[in-house]
Amino acid sequence: MPKSVKPLSDTEIKKSAKPQDKEYSLSDGDGLQLLIKPDGTKQWIFRYTSPTQNKRRKTSFGTYPSVTLADARAKRDEWQNLIKQGIDPIDDKREVKAEVKREKESNFANVVKLWLDDQERRLSGNTHKRKKALFENTALKAFGERSIDEIDHTEIITIIEVKAIQTPETARRLFTYLNDLWQFACSRKYCKFNIVANIHRKSTLPTVKKVNYPKIVEPTILKELITTLYRYHGHYSTKNALKFVLHVPLRASNLVTLKWSFIDFEKQLLTIPRAEMKSKDKNVDDFKLPLSDEAIAILKEQYLYTSNKEYVFVTDNGAHLNQETPNRALERLGFNDELRGRRQRLHSFRGTFRSIVETNQMAHRCSYESREKVLDHAIGTQTERAYTNKADYTQEMRLLLNWWSGYVLAMMEIK
Repeated sequence: MPKSVKPLSDTEIKKSAKPQDKEYSLSDGDGLQLLIKPDGTKQWIFRYTSPTQNKRRKTSFGTYPSVTLADARAKRDEWQNLIKQGIDPIDDKREVKAEVKREKESNFANVVKLWLDDQERRLSGNTHKRKKALFENTALKAFGERSIDEIDHTEIITIIEVKAIQTPETARRLFTYLNDLWQFACSRKYCKFNIVANIHRKSTLPTVKKVNYPKIVEPTILKELITTLYRYHGHYSTKNALKFVLHVPLRASNLVTLKWSFIDFEKQLLTIPRAEMKSKDKNVDDFKLPLSDEAIAILKEQYLYTSNKEYVFVTDNGAHLNQETPNRALERLGFNDELRGRRQRLHSFRGTFRSIVETNQMAHRCSYESREKVLDHAIGTQTERAYTNKADYTQEMRLLLNWWSGYVLAMMEIK
């Protein structure tokens, strides 16, 4: 028969619980003890046999008198009740804490932030900003502080269908982004299932006809475009950005974020770090592009205005030029009529370059590979690129871009 233990009292604790050279304990019964340490600290200890592990375990209920005798007994009775139900109190407490932590981390806004932070390492700055803005205007508005595990696939369908009414192509991107977000959340145990995978893509998203960027290639209109841009009297950064892209067909994002540190005037060479290009393949070298005499002349003119800035083409407050600013200028100058072949966007200069250099291959005699390298396009299959990605086309690209600058200048009307 178990030995009977006389319950403690506050009077007995104050009288008997004096510190000694070694720690010792006073028992209150049913596993509850008061541990007295040499420094005078009095700690409540609860010992029990785990109903799930069948072994002795112990835990602390805090220190006396912060935790009173009555508080400690109430805690003991609560834990004893769990043990009678076959529940190990320590494990149960850990599971509750883990669940609270998981619920906090599974907050939709938090998961989106973690996902975007992870994406930022692989995306260009502008692409990351656009993706973040898209989520802020759609999914974050709809789901905000809710747990990602509570969101139903029908709710996802609703925001995609609403976006599809406004801009079908953006809705398709949003669908892809949401699928990637839920895969990210599942892999990190913020949710159990990828609900986006259950959505029938074809019936949810409208069919979008692929439309290539409009581009001016007809000689008479191209001549007018070139002449108009050289005679443009708008903001110096807008004017020089449009003149520069005539000669150097960069992507719009790379053009407006061009930095002076990328320019080598002596070697007449532009070098953009691979991490800032559309293709961020670490196995591919940084993007290098020879600059013609005219391209250098345009940069030297811009240097007079912005040499003390980080970016080449800047606004009056020092920020880099927005992609839409040159586009608005092209519209004001009369190049916004697609039906008449007179619509040109900032990205269209790449198409103009490609079409004309392919048409005039017999004039410049530069290879397909050099033309693709100017545009930073991948050449061949992945296996072929593994063998050829170190090939140096710099000299041939210089010949091609010198020919191109000569072609552009020859098209310009002289007053």
